[in-house]
Amino acid sequence: MAREVERKFLVMDGDWRERAEARIAIVQFYLAITAERSVRVRISDGSKARLTLKFGSDLSARDEFEYDIPLADAREMRAFALGKIIVKTRHHVRHGGYLYEVDVFSGAHEGLVVAELETPDKVDDAALPDWLGREITGDIRYSNASLALNGFPPVAR
Repeated sequence: MAREVERKFLVMDGDWRERAEARIAIVQFYLAITAERSVRVRISDGSKARLTLKFGSDLSARDEFEYDIPLADAREMRAFALGKIIVKTRHHVRHGGYLYEVDVFSGAHEGLVVAELETPDKVDDAALPDWLGREITGDIRYSNASLALNGFPPVAR
């Protein structure tokens, strides 16, 4: 089990793009969602699948368990998805010794760009990159589970 401290931000400009080291095409969906737990399947680059279980209602720090699963099983489970399928491209961007994951959403969530920073401790605001926009850590509307169930947050457009 890994405990993560996650901060999440809207991204308002593309200055991060020149620093992107990698990109991963992600299709993910939820099999179960409650206020205190979720079960997610993620397919990366169409070639690898993982099952993730998250526990806890604090969006910035939750208990998480992840397991590789057969790709064929993940594709079959998609039929049981709750709500909308999340489609995004994840870019890895380093800044100040930290790895940021910048997700550029497409499909039903086209136009949404979110950066996540997962660390064992909180990073001071002064160390954050200039290309980050408003912090949305803890804003349930921007959780992937909420995006799947409720769609694009109305205030983000």
